[in-house]
Amino acid sequence: MAFVVVWEFRVRPVCVNEFVKLYNGEGEWAKLFARGEGFLGTHLMRDESSPVRFVTIDRWRDATCYEAFQWRHQKDYAALDQRCSPLIEQEERVGTFETLGR
Repeated sequence: MAFVVVWEFRVRPVCVNEFVKLYNGEGEWAKLFARGEGFLGTHLMRDESSPVRFVTIDRWRDATCYEAFQWRHQKDYAALDQRCSPLIEQEERVGTFETLGR
């Protein structure tokens, strides 16, 4: 079982390459999350019908690990979020989910 956080983004067309670089599984966000215990990885997906619409799925061992990361790294999280905000037209946290079964 794992805990996931899902985000949806609409990216400024001229910023897509930079966005992908920062948000992919080896990008700056994943590197920041990797400082937290229980981080299992990030998946970046692009909508096949809209080249500026993306979804990220950040996987954690459990909600406690995710919450501990948020508390311990809030300043670095806020700084990276501010750095990335010019790339994004719209951002929405879809929700947090617990995986079921295998």
